[in-house]
Amino acid sequence: MKTFSLKLTGVVIAGALLFAGPALALTVKEVKSPGGLTAYLAEDHTTPIIAITFGFRGGSALDPAAKQGLSGMAVSLLDEGAGELDSFAFQSALEDRAISLRFSDDRDMIRGNLITTTPNAAKAYELMHLALTKPRFDAEPVERIRRQIQVGLAGRQENPNRIASKTLMETVFPNHPYGREDGGTPETVAAVTADDLRAWVKSRFARDRLLIAASGDITPAALGKVMDQLFGDLPKATGLNVTVPEIEPPAKGQVVRVEKDIPQSIVVMAEKGLKRSDPDWYVATVTDYIFGGGSFASRLMNEVREKRGLAYGVSTSMVPYDAAALIYAQVGTRADQADTSVAIIREEWKKMGEHGPTQKELDDAKQYLTGAWPLRFTSTGSIADILLAVQRDKLGLDYIDKRNSMIEAVTLEDAKRVSKRLYDPEGLTVVIVGPTPKPPAKPAAKAAPAPKG
Repeated sequence: MKTFSLKLTGVVIAGALLFAGPALALTVKEVKSPGGLTAYLAEDHTTPIIAITFGFRGGSALDPAAKQGLSGMAVSLLDEGAGELDSFAFQSALEDRAISLRFSDDRDMIRGNLITTTPNAAKAYELMHLALTKPRFDAEPVERIRRQIQVGLAGRQENPNRIASKTLMETVFPNHPYGREDGGTPETVAAVTADDLRAWVKSRFARDRLLIAASGDITPAALGKVMDQLFGDLPKATGLNVTVPEIEPPAKGQVVRVEKDIPQSIVVMAEKGLKRSDPDWYVATVTDYIFGGGSFASRLMNEVREKRGLAYGVSTSMVPYDAAALIYAQVGTRADQADTSVAIIREEWKKMGEHGPTQKELDDAKQYLTGAWPLRFTSTGSIADILLAVQRDKLGLDYIDKRNSMIEAVTLEDAKRVSKRLYDPEGLTVVIVGPTPKPPAKPAAKAAPAPKG
């Protein structure tokens, strides 16, 4: 069993209790189960709470195009009855013992989260195992969840933010799974059958795709036994060999307008970013914070909101997928100022690419990013989530300890070099959802002079 210890300074919340003090020691261990499964564990017996977070590689991007939304529908139904328990009995068993069991999906992963008190752990493990291995997919909950998803999807079709995001993904990832509607459409969700859901479980839940993390009131020995209890009888592999093909956004950007009669235009833009495994990731984390990720501390917020009052908020983020990566920006602005806002963002994008940040911006960003790091460890559940992400991105057992040192190591030269690599205004694909700007009115023609005589 490998072990790594971390001392987090600051204020940290553990479980439901607040601990204020100079430091909290967090020991991360790699645990091997008797059956050969591996997990990361942050053991903490301060409160009687256990959190187990797990993930299966491969998300909604693997759904068949004709049944997009299959993953989203499946994860919504895993806790709607399993084994001998119908939906009501299963949900009652969770609620009566204050057990939280949640499943979710994104384009690249299926996730599960279990949080339980120690006295109820045995029942929690039993219910979770049933959900993974014997989900029922009875007719009533299948149709109820289907209707709920379809109503949500229908509403999203009129949501300007959703329209903008969907259009951007279709444009930068054409004819690719990432360019499809990740939750599906009312039509594709209507096509999903109970047999599709059962086949989905058999094709997605396997030990070769599994990642596990845990935190709280559980020992390594106990976790090893629990892992085998929960996951040990899953198939070693499912035979699903489908992968998402690698793709890059187009090198030359474009502007796409979606006409919608709304008072505030929604603008999103993106170009090629960095994958999480890129050696420049930590430099890019700092430059993104400076440029648009740092809320009121960012350049874009200063230029677009503070100086000109064009928007309530503007932001950027790094978006790494398994098969692609984006640097992404968004702003909501008055409809008649959308083009002006885009022009200002483009100009700042160009400046950042050509000149990078200043030394003061760099120092301020590093101070914030390192100082805020301990605040991510806010609960037993959030710690388990972080440990799962560490495994997913193959960051190593000592990542939590060394992360701040990698931020601190970023130099101004690094930041300028990576800014030049990232920020190219010519590569930006821009989507504007809102009314088309009206051309300026032509001046009225002068009346012809009256004839003489």
